[in-house]
Amino acid sequence: MTSFGIFCRGVACMLLLTVVPGPLLAAEQTLLRDMIGQMLLVGFRGTTVDGASPILRDIREHNLGGVILFDRDVQLQSPERNIQSPEQVRVLTASLQANARVPLFVAVDQEGGRVRRFREDRGFAPGPSAKAMGQGSSDQTRLEGERTGKLLADLGVNLNFAPVADVDINPQSPAIGALERSFSADPDLVALHAHAFCRGLLAQGVLPCLKHFPGHGSASADSHRGLTDISNTWSAAELRPYEMLIPLKASPLIMTGHLFLRQLDDAYPSTLSKAVLTGLLRQRLGFQGVIVSDDMQMRAIADHYGQAEAILLAVEAGVDVLVFGNNLDYDPEIVPKAIDILVKAVEDGRLSVERIAASYQRIQAAKQQFYTSFAWAPQVRP
Repeated sequence: MTSFGIFCRGVACMLLLTVVPGPLLAAEQTLLRDMIGQMLLVGFRGTTVDGASPILRDIREHNLGGVILFDRDVQLQSPERNIQSPEQVRVLTASLQANARVPLFVAVDQEGGRVRRFREDRGFAPGPSAKAMGQGSSDQTRLEGERTGKLLADLGVNLNFAPVADVDINPQSPAIGALERSFSADPDLVALHAHAFCRGLLAQGVLPCLKHFPGHGSASADSHRGLTDISNTWSAAELRPYEMLIPLKASPLIMTGHLFLRQLDDAYPSTLSKAVLTGLLRQRLGFQGVIVSDDMQMRAIADHYGQAEAILLAVEAGVDVLVFGNNLDYDPEIVPKAIDILVKAVEDGRLSVERIAASYQRIQAAKQQFYTSFAWAPQVRP
């Protein structure tokens, strides 16, 4: 039996509760499912949406927290996914937001260089790689962040999964160095340029997200393709950018890497590791913002853990937002499935309502930074 004392005022939700594992009352489950919905950020197929689109169902019925846009469909090996032209993207993002009860995170990977979803062949301006930016001044990097932020804000995108805070330890790293995604092999320069890029994005009302904690730069494998063990290559220098940037509150979000680091956790990769996310990132480094998972469908996770167990381990570890790109694999039912998994975990006593509420509150605090850009913001502001 459960007893909820609930006070909700705008985006702030205070729960005073005594919970014993067991079935929730209908009203309690509705509130819980709404909070969990905000913890999910998913990809979808289509350059337009209509009443039959699963993503609109998820936004309307499941209070989905966010979406991510891609320029190509990996599973279908198609060059078309969500992006055709600037005007088409504006219409798409406006349609998605128009169906949301709480403003969505509309996310994209727009780092610059080879990792850009908005590209010249579809009418978007080019942008330099992180490596190129790192060879210039931090002022120029900040201006590039502003240009990127202006582009994204104009398209209705409010969250950029950038900048990369990985240190270029291994220039041949298939996921980082070889793609010129790192600013520098010097961790202090990485921090300097990452901070500058964050400032540029924030000046345009776009949230940055540092990645990939605790450091992907030394890896000789790509976690998109399988288990990435950095135990023999990682060094504490890869934490240095985070040690510098977290006290500066440079970014309200940090993304995890699916990286196995035996020195910190000999059982789980970082995304699923309480020692890494709660012990190191939250407690030792003092990060109080939103922890975002890298794509939970990447092979480093999907090939080694069942979906339900991976979701639960990630939330237990400290992840606030679970990302399902729905691009490496496609599952239009991933949102209700993930919600059901987490609701059952609360009813079974594996997760507490307080744990879910803590993520919900951190997410709403981050979203508050762009609420004022919405015409209907008074409906959701305190």
